Amino acid sequence: MLKIRLNKETYRDKVLACWIGKNIGGTMGTPFEGNREIQHIEGFSTAAGVVLPNDDLDLQLVWLYALEQNGPLAIHPNMLGEHWISYITPHWNEYGIGKANLKRGIPAPMSGDLDNDWKNSNGAWIRSEIWATVAPGMPHIAAKYAMDDASVDHGAGEGTFAATFVAAMQSAAFVLPSLRDCIEVGLAAIPTKSRMAKSIVFVLDLYDKGTSWVDARNAVQKLNADIGDGWFEAPSNVTYAVIGLLWGEGDFKRSMTTAINCGDDTDCTGATVGATLGILQGTKGIPEDWRAYIGDEIVTVSISHGNNGKCMPRSCTELTERVVRLAPSVLSAHSIRHSAYTPNGAYCDCDVCLDDRDEFGEDIKSQLISFAKSKVRPIAEKLRPYTVYEENVFMRVQATLEKEPVLAPGESIGVHLIFGSKCCFEDEVRSVQMRWILPEGFTASGKKSLMIHGFNPHSDGSAECDFTITAGDYVNAENRIILEILTVGRATPLYISIPVFG
Repeated sequence: MLKIRLNKETYRDKVLACWIGKNIGGTMGTPFEGNREIQHIEGFSTAAGVVLPNDDLDLQLVWLYALEQNGPLAIHPNMLGEHWISYITPHWNEYGIGKANLKRGIPAPMSGDLDNDWKNSNGAWIRSEIWATVAPGMPHIAAKYAMDDASVDHGAGEGTFAATFVAAMQSAAFVLPSLRDCIEVGLAAIPTKSRMAKSIVFVLDLYDKGTSWVDARNAVQKLNADIGDGWFEAPSNVTYAVIGLLWGEGDFKRSMTTAINCGDDTDCTGATVGATLGILQGTKGIPEDWRAYIGDEIVTVSISHGNNGKCMPRSCTELTERVVRLAPSVLSAHSIRHSAYTPNGAYCDCDVCLDDRDEFGEDIKSQLISFAKSKVRPIAEKLRPYTVYEENVFMRVQATLEKEPVLAPGESIGVHLIFGSKCCFEDEVRSVQMRWILPEGFTASGKKSLMIHGFNPHSDGSAECDFTITAGDYVNAENRIILEILTVGRATPLYISIPVFG
């Protein structure tokens, strides 16, 4: 087992620098958002003391609140989706589509897939820092949190892989001093065939060849010209942030301006560069004049402050203190000392805690890469559109439809189920009984019972089964099919609700 000890004061300083850097980049980049040409900024174009609101940071305040209220082991796409409906106000692009789908009764992560032309866009990787800061030195945990988060409005798209990459990279930055090493950890967490991975590997090669940042930026834009989101697509914009980090050579100002000068979604690229360097270097790496210029305030634009929304932090300092209070419970929950899958699906054999010293163990880079590659990438590789998850106290079930959930009368659709364990229940052999509750005229074919040996949420073995659902002679505009799963010898049932449209 990898044991990591983080000095608590150093950790706090890095978290504070993360949020200050995020605010600096968001404010500096916002005035140029959407410009596809090379920019030529050298610093702020806003007045001193003015913090521009930015959804990049806003949404993370909601996830902080979700963690505080529900605990680290309850993070789940559906739970985040419910918080989205209650606290997140925008209706633009993937935010609006995801929220509209949730309100139609389409659970996450299917909410991010259905009728969504923005699955490859920027809305998820820009909100990754909360997962990295509560899981420092645990990139496989931060990445899985980010994956669950991103899937709500990006489904199985490149936007989800982008969030997974950035969260893993930033979590690793708490314990790895080399930016290049952190990037390699991030790459290990995502599918090698994804456009996101190909874009990062592409620009790393250009950097190693001594290509100028301008030529690298132009080459990346050309590489991803076929992605329909234009200036708003994730693979290029994440890569622009990486260009800023690499060609900036650790200098905060040069890194920031280089990323923003790449153009496109400039508030997002600048904010991610600032946050990542903040984690890597702490507050000492942030220029004093820029820090004083921006101040400590958080200004929101995308969240409701009614009811419980009033509890959202209003400054980088307050946000830092709440993250620091929360992190020990997250680290403790995921430092599991036996062969178990945690409830969010990531296998753990890494023990991280906050202490009075830094102690990282030997060959930490290769171990973190191994964790990301073996514990996160397989989950990412198996992401499929039109999937829903549900869980009870001891079991998690994934149901994936073979195609878009739209049926004509008499038409059929396949459903693939994967069963997974939670907490300390993984060693039991169980018999489950399944019953479909269907609209009038619909039928279901498949096993009614299943014996499961050694639960594994991503196995290719006995913890999987298939059903075929066939529509009747009439299909309503909106239909609900429900799978009831009873476990013999257990009192708690599990119900999976799947929407099907006429």
